[in-house]
Amino acid sequence: MNDALTTDEFEALAEIGRGIKTKKVSPCVAKHAKHLFGLKYIAYGRNGRVAITDAGRQALFVKACIDGLRDISTDPLAMLHGEVRAFLEKKGHIAPRAEGGFEITQKGMESLADIDNIR
Repeated sequence: MNDALTTDEFEALAEIGRGIKTKKVSPCVAKHAKHLFGLKYIAYGRNGRVAITDAGRQALFVKACIDGLRDISTDPLAMLHGEVRAFLEKKGHIAPRAEGGFEITQKGMESLADIDNIR
């Protein structure tokens, strides 16, 4: 995911991901729709309604994983969404602690360092 999105763009993408029932969108979505469409994170249906694409869902998931990894690095008892927790455990970025919660592994710390170097 080399397409650097701003916080507002992620918020607009998340809003679209939750589902928009009408053709009228919020000002946040309207402001960022062109960029998100250009990145193929959203698409317009035949009815004119905007919807999130698989690439958009993936971008939101990657952001959730990065945010979850950052949360665990600062607070071992931080709550993680089930899919995010499962992914981070499966990839070896976090490990369960005996006293509860999770700890970030060496691999997780290296991943965070790599992410921070990109930004």
